[in-house]
Amino acid sequence: MNTIITIGRQFGSGGHEIGNRIADYYGIKCYDKELIARTSSESGLSEEMIEHQEEKPHGSFLYSLVMDSFSFGYNASGLIDMPVGQKVFLAQFDAIKRIAQEGPCVIVGRCAEYALADFPKVLNIFVVADDDFKVKNLRQRFPDLKSDEAALELMKQKDKQRKQYHNYYATKRWGHADSYHLVVNSAVLGVEGTAKLVTQFVDDYEGQGAREGQI
Repeated sequence: MNTIITIGRQFGSGGHEIGNRIADYYGIKCYDKELIARTSSESGLSEEMIEHQEEKPHGSFLYSLVMDSFSFGYNASGLIDMPVGQKVFLAQFDAIKRIAQEGPCVIVGRCAEYALADFPKVLNIFVVADDDFKVKNLRQRFPDLKSDEAALELMKQKDKQRKQYHNYYATKRWGHADSYHLVVNSAVLGVEGTAKLVTQFVDDYEGQGAREGQI
């Protein structure tokens, strides 16, 4: 296994669980929330600040000033006067590149396909799902969602944030088919079936590379 897999996902589509299943299949690491701790340890930014900022649209100067109070010890010379949202993005951007240099892995969200655009042997996956599937999944994950309408509202809010965040920084569009190597609807095969589909895709990609002497 020599491939790095990035997974973009609609909220509620099961992208996190699919990423973990793929990582388990290959015996490699999956980075999702784990990227927060990694970014914090390497940048000096607090985990709390990173968690509040990541995959959320930026542009509020006042919010940036408030959130800057959570930053401890992050004194990279080129970033001192930068808005906090951009500090977090660049810190995660660098962390993603370092992780990829360590070897094959799965990275969920956070513009990873953009950060690794110049890396060889990267496959970019995007997971979508039907609304009914996502609502059912979200209500199982978040018992405090008391209605389908509440789940739909949360889903729309999170996807809007992810889209705005991604499109602010990345050159390709969030969720557009031509931005990824594979777009898959997890409602068709379920989480387990979708993970199997992706691993078959990766295996065939690696087999082709081996035959061509690229892997």
